[in-house]
Amino acid sequence: MPDGQRSLPRRESPPPASPPGAALPFPYADRIRRVEAAQVFDWLAKGWEDVCAAGWVSFAYGAVFVVLGYAIGIGLAWFDMLYLLTPMIAGFLLVAPLLAVGLYRISARLERGEAPGFIDALLAWRTNTFHILTAGLVLMLFMMIWVRIAALIFAVSFPYTSMSFAALVQQLATAEGLVFMAVGTAVGFCFAAAAFVLGAFALPMMLDRRADVFAGAIVSAQAVFRSPQAMALWAAVIVVVTGFGLITAFFGLVVALPLIGHATWHAYRDVVRWEEDGEDR
Repeated sequence: MPDGQRSLPRRESPPPASPPGAALPFPYADRIRRVEAAQVFDWLAKGWEDVCAAGWVSFAYGAVFVVLGYAIGIGLAWFDMLYLLTPMIAGFLLVAPLLAVGLYRISARLERGEAPGFIDALLAWRTNTFHILTAGLVLMLFMMIWVRIAALIFAVSFPYTSMSFAALVQQLATAEGLVFMAVGTAVGFCFAAAAFVLGAFALPMMLDRRADVFAGAIVSAQAVFRSPQAMALWAAVIVVVTGFGLITAFFGLVVALPLIGHATWHAYRDVVRWEEDGEDR
């Protein structure tokens, strides 16, 4: 090299651009199947088959939560906090995936040709104790935040009204009451949508694969966004069936909760594929 000349740094060539529409490298992305809306009714049919096959075990599991629902209602009445009954019922939908862990275990045992057991279903969380309890704490915190926000919306909407069940019923017939219902419904929908996106298949995967809550949430979100129409219909079915159970003074949950729980397991098995499952299930 001639004197007085300095070598210029070598210019690195830019990395090749990703092709348009390339999928982001999310974990487990290759395990998620796209499903059609018509498959939702197949999940319900398989869920009902599991209800019939499990018999009293599924119904007894659902009855446990009917008793818990009445216990919560009586407790709210005892402490003169019945105004929280409506947001607590809405909050039930937020934590329902956690409550259904035992139903996932029943369906998994039936899938393997094994006889389900009631105690085994109640203790299903012990399969992945730490992570399922962590998910439970997250869902309970989520529900508590929703209940407090609902109380805050009531306080802002009716600043000169004491928080009581009688006052709530009285105010619902006013213009302010309609605004309160509209705002509460919109905020509740946002909470429910977030809970569904992150939790639709998180608990079944945590039971099946002993995964942590973050892996379950990632898989659930990818599954929802990969099949938005089917997942929107599935969410609507969950609301309708569970709503039927709630408006029958909780007694309908004896059937509604097991049906949705077992169907959710089959939805998970349809949407998420693992190596040992093969191409077809």
